[in-house]
Amino acid sequence: MGQGEASARGTTMEGDCLSCIKYLMFVFNFLIFLGGSFLLGVGVWVLVDPTGFREIVAANPLLFTGVYIILGMGGMLFLLGFLGCCGAIRENKCLLLFFFMLILLIFLAELAAAILAFIFREHLTREYFTKELKSHYHGYNNSDVFTSTWNAIMTTFDCCGVNSPEDFKDSLFRLINQNHMVPEACCQRILANGERVYSSQEQCLSGNMMFRNNKGCYSAVVDYFELYIYVAGAMAIVVLTIELFAMVFAMCLFRGIQ
Repeated sequence: MGQGEASARGTTMEGDCLSCIKYLMFVFNFLIFLGGSFLLGVGVWVLVDPTGFREIVAANPLLFTGVYIILGMGGMLFLLGFLGCCGAIRENKCLLLFFFMLILLIFLAELAAAILAFIFREHLTREYFTKELKSHYHGYNNSDVFTSTWNAIMTTFDCCGVNSPEDFKDSLFRLINQNHMVPEACCQRILANGERVYSSQEQCLSGNMMFRNNKGCYSAVVDYFELYIYVAGAMAIVVLTIELFAMVFAMCLFRGIQ
């Protein structure tokens, strides 16, 4: 009787432990589901945002590609969260194993993306953007993607150059437009009859500091998105932690199902 009671008690404790793991698995996968929904929302917002964020991202091919990576990761996490919840509640070993393998692949892909971002971090420095601006910015060529993108950035954020208007010295823009000290996109604009118009375009183009934007675009963009950068970093850490716990719970539940 003693051995039978001990065996029954052990079986009960094992069942309670398995039930606890099952519901913890469900909670973590629900969080993954929410994280995927958030990433999908951010990616879609960037692509359809009417304030010009898509043009800002397009200024760097790495950033523009990152938007589609966010969309892909968001869709994958959305699907995985759904599969994980179903596998946990139904205690389906095939779904749990499939979930574990896919989330492991995603975890490795995210780790590889972080390593690549660290390796290519020099492409996001002031020096890199300044060099590209001096070499490729035309000023008024709307058919050039690089030029039109920079024009959109400078008009959207009321800034000029990467660091300041001085970036246009000894640049391709000055070679093409020798009579203009800065491009038209650097000129200050005021509200008139509900529309934004240039306050004094001639004075601005001739180099008058009173009628041009003197703040660099690098600082303007970083200041604008500083909060979002920290939020994105915190979300990435949270998502990676949740993925690790989800993999552990998935394997424990997989081994515990009879």
